[in-house]
Amino acid sequence: MELRNKYGIPNNTVITIAGTVGVGKSTMTKTLAKALNFRTSFEKVDSNPYLDKFYNDFKRWSFHLQIYFLGERFKEQKRIFEYGGGFIQDRSIYEDTGIFAKMHYEKGNMSEVDYETYKNLFDAMVMTPYFPHPDLLIYLDGSIEDILERIQKRGRPMEQKTPIEYWIEMHKRYEDWINSFNACPVLRLNINDYDLLNDEESIEPIIERISYFLKQTQLLRNK
Repeated sequence: MELRNKYGIPNNTVITIAGTVGVGKSTMTKTLAKALNFRTSFEKVDSNPYLDKFYNDFKRWSFHLQIYFLGERFKEQKRIFEYGGGFIQDRSIYEDTGIFAKMHYEKGNMSEVDYETYKNLFDAMVMTPYFPHPDLLIYLDGSIEDILERIQKRGRPMEQKTPIEYWIEMHKRYEDWINSFNACPVLRLNINDYDLLNDEESIEPIIERISYFLKQTQLLRNK
């Protein structure tokens, strides 16, 4: 509460954290929410009825999985804004279409008809003036070398066993996506500029940057 008031961040602000595996989205989400006295919103994986099926048969279940993610993220976004904001969100709804659905299509795991159906549904639900977009998307940026090192040090066992080529491709897809993203304002943070695991107080300079960025964005909107 103190830092939120100190830097004049409105209590209805909604911030989404984005970035590839290994950049520390969950840590940033929890630390930022604690510092601002905001709620957190995390992806619900355990209740997903398609994940196991998907990993056993990509081609059969990729479309079903992406539709399920789209529906769940849409409901969560609606819930956040109906609650009145004041949330830090781990992962955005935009990454699903800009990165994962596109990757499944390009790799042949999703047919062209299914991909077009998914994109049309996404655009109808999300890319409209009626959808409650976040006030800010924070993109956690890092070199592929830094990300691979983090995955090897503290990644999940499944992530550590995943071929390096996959992470290299995912890193490039994320960079391509964020470089053309314009659905809401974006603040890029380099993961080497802070260390929330060992120094939780390093969140304050980040909050200062968020505050400045939000104020500048508001000024541009008012012009």
